[in-house]
Amino acid sequence: MSAKIYRPAKTAMQSGKAKTHLWFLEFDQEEPRRIDPILGYTSSGDMKQQLKLTFETLEQACAYAERNGIEYRVIQPKEPARQVVSYTDNFRYSRTTPWTH
Repeated sequence: MSAKIYRPAKTAMQSGKAKTHLWFLEFDQEEPRRIDPILGYTSSGDMKQQLKLTFETLEQACAYAERNGIEYRVIQPKEPARQVVSYTDNFRYSRTTPWTH
């Protein structure tokens, strides 16, 4: 039984950083998915894939995995490639360059 511990990235559909401060522990797939011959649905008997555990810190997630004998790997979050600038910064009073049109 193995799992991955990660912190999700900010979604492209939002400008905020909601739900990006938590760490998640998700179990890896233990048995392959199979296609139901009658309806064509994809199913699996692996119930651990439905679990997604949340933790406040990386240390808590690692401690949980070690306490329960779960092999885990940590996926570190990537920093944004560019500087995040707010639209309201254009109208800030302490702006160093004057506003011109």
